[in-house]
Amino acid sequence: MKPFDALVCMLFLGLSSVADAQPAPADPLPRGSVAFLGITFLDTSTEGAYFGARADEAERVMLLEETARARFEKEGFTLLDTAPVAQTLEATVNPANCYGCELRMGQTLGADYVLVGEVQKVSNLILSMNLVLRETRTGDMVRGRSVDIRSNTDESWLRGVRYILKNHFFETGDVQ
Repeated sequence: MKPFDALVCMLFLGLSSVADAQPAPADPLPRGSVAFLGITFLDTSTEGAYFGARADEAERVMLLEETARARFEKEGFTLLDTAPVAQTLEATVNPANCYGCELRMGQTLGADYVLVGEVQKVSNLILSMNLVLRETRTGDMVRGRSVDIRSNTDESWLRGVRYILKNHFFETGDVQ
């Protein structure tokens, strides 16, 4: 074998072993019941400090919540009614950051999983979105992702939540 041919062969074998070493997709989530405690909007922008809450952003939060609910139902999960913990939930500023209160609410509801999210607005151009699914019994995070989104529009917010759901929670099919 010529030296060049040997080099090409070694490179091919090396690259194919690197390709084989890619992580496998996450195991599918066992289906069960979900206590979805909503998505919290955190406005840390200058605009928010001066002018307060905007109706269009509150509507976008509801749009994200509807999108997440629909996807979980489409995937075969049962979304539980949160009415039994409504008073606790209302008193909680941010269920995604409450020292385990989300797990306690999920346990009260008898849920297998607890789903919480956040959208943080830094400016009208820079926003961050987080979605976390925890196993209620153990508190283990079974799925979670944070993405940055650009522009403060329905389309950009939906693109962010759909990306998280499609590529990190379910990794199958279309999110529509």
